Amino acid sequence: MRIGLMIGPERHRYFDKANRMVEAARRAEAGGFTSVWIPQIPDEFDAMTAAALIGNSTSTVEVGTAVVVAQTRHPIALCQQALSVQIACEGRFTLGLGPSHHWIVENMLGLSYDRPAPRIGAYLDVLEQALAGPGPVRVKNEYFQIDNPLDITDRAATPVLLAALGPVMLRLAGARADGTVLWLADERAIGEFIVPRITEAAAHAGRPPPRIVAGVPVCLCAPGQVRMAKDRAERLLAEAEVSPNYQRLLDRGDARGVSDIMAVGDETAVLDRLRSFADAGVTDLSVRVLPIGEDRGELVASSRRTREFLADLTPSI
Repeated sequence: MRIGLMIGPERHRYFDKANRMVEAARRAEAGGFTSVWIPQIPDEFDAMTAAALIGNSTSTVEVGTAVVVAQTRHPIALCQQALSVQIACEGRFTLGLGPSHHWIVENMLGLSYDRPAPRIGAYLDVLEQALAGPGPVRVKNEYFQIDNPLDITDRAATPVLLAALGPVMLRLAGARADGTVLWLADERAIGEFIVPRITEAAAHAGRPPPRIVAGVPVCLCAPGQVRMAKDRAERLLAEAEVSPNYQRLLDRGDARGVSDIMAVGDETAVLDRLRSFADAGVTDLSVRVLPIGEDRGELVASSRRTREFLADLTPSI
């Protein structure tokens, strides 16, 4: 299981966001992490722009989005951007894409969330042509009628990972993409629900075994600080649990919330928990470092301790 870091945006002040994300990625690369994963938070810095900046400022680390919301971009515009980011990343960019959630697509954006999985399937009709290399993109399906040339780069095919939380999306991710990017999935949900379905779909389609990228919060701390870390995780990261998509995924496992998925405690406790994700079938970790402390100095020190411990484990467990 390869170890990557989830980075930015971390609610930095506006003028410093880009520099801080680039610096975090450089530190991750220097620490031996195999990948960095950039979430698309509804009110924050654009993940694709961040990926381009990071790719242009690093040389070896994989740069991925986790994930871009499909409904916000026409598939041709998305492919133009993804291929352009691929140039900036010199072939190291992975596009994480998903249908998001009703509370973002409908409530925030005023767009339809009707039949999200078929919409992603229609999206993939376009991406399969556009991301394979220069040439015409000709697609006619239920959602799109496209006849558009693309000649941006032939440097590398762009891998696509889908945010796949249910059976239909998992079949799409296995049969037509390179794997999945997960959040709020514990070991039981991954091992008993996600891995069998996505792997079977990939095998039936004649594709390689899929990547399974799991987002996991991590805090290295003393045993007596575990409750503090879990409480902080619930305060900062639990808002996504209101989504029915995530609730259904939580119901597939043993976790009741984000703090139950967290790898937290001393070195032995954190390593044992991370190994349990590997045993469940996770191929890549996207670690969300979650520091604890009473002030900025303590938070910075906590974050550094966790990152340095994880760097000692890289590149894989």
